[in-house]
Amino acid sequence: MPPYSPLPAAELRRDPLPLRGRTALVTGASRRHGIGYAVARRLAAYGASVYVHHHVPHDAAMPWGADRVEDVVAGVREALADPAALVADGPGDLADPAAPAELVGRAAAALGGRLDILVANHALSASDGRLDTIDAAMLDAHWAVDARSVILLVQAYARLRDALPPRAPGGRVVMMTSGQDHHGGMPDELAYSLQKGALASVTGSLATTLAPSAVTVNTVNPGPVDTGYRTGDDHARIAAMFPGGRWGIPDDPARLIAWLATDEAAWITGRVIDSDGGFAR
Repeated sequence: MPPYSPLPAAELRRDPLPLRGRTALVTGASRRHGIGYAVARRLAAYGASVYVHHHVPHDAAMPWGADRVEDVVAGVREALADPAALVADGPGDLADPAAPAELVGRAAAALGGRLDILVANHALSASDGRLDTIDAAMLDAHWAVDARSVILLVQAYARLRDALPPRAPGGRVVMMTSGQDHHGGMPDELAYSLQKGALASVTGSLATTLAPSAVTVNTVNPGPVDTGYRTGDDHARIAAMFPGGRWGIPDDPARLIAWLATDEAAWITGRVIDSDGGFAR
């Protein structure tokens, strides 16, 4: 192997559109106040074509309510930086075991037949409990959406990537966890934290599996992000737990996730990365 040579100066200069020509699927991008929406916009602003997955019935059943899908998609399209890039969207209930593979196929077809970036951002939330209230139905529901569907998405993505030329560049998988392993855990959300912990645990195994295909796999813990689910005194109490005195905003983890999708992050894989502003429970 030849000795390392410093890169030419021209290669040190950042491309303003580092994801030009790449394609991405972002799941769980149903709300303009959500992380998925911020991620989709960041990827579009970096030059990627983006498929936006949404499941409006989930948000409609939550206290924060549903958003208009048309407005979500319009906001992502507004962020497009490459005139050749595009935005497509579609629904999907990922509790259905057939839905992940169908979604990956539909996204790839809409984006020209390939898929470079998978951001599994979706989750079932606000339907959980403590040890004394949790039941089998809660556990099964969270398993189906928060863990099983993610693994099936990665499986379908990997099969799609296998059809590309060997070691095609730009393969990226990013999953989401919730800091359930830090500072006392999440005792009020046992089913949710169990499945998010499973994703953190399997990150290294998936990274090893997909490394021969030049695909990196990382998981991001965004910490508490202000997506509208806490208000009043509770909101202020949590803000005080950040050294900076503010909640995270959706674009905080979105910046990290978008960077992980670029070639600059090609040497980072198998990691669970905290992007939580130093949050202390």
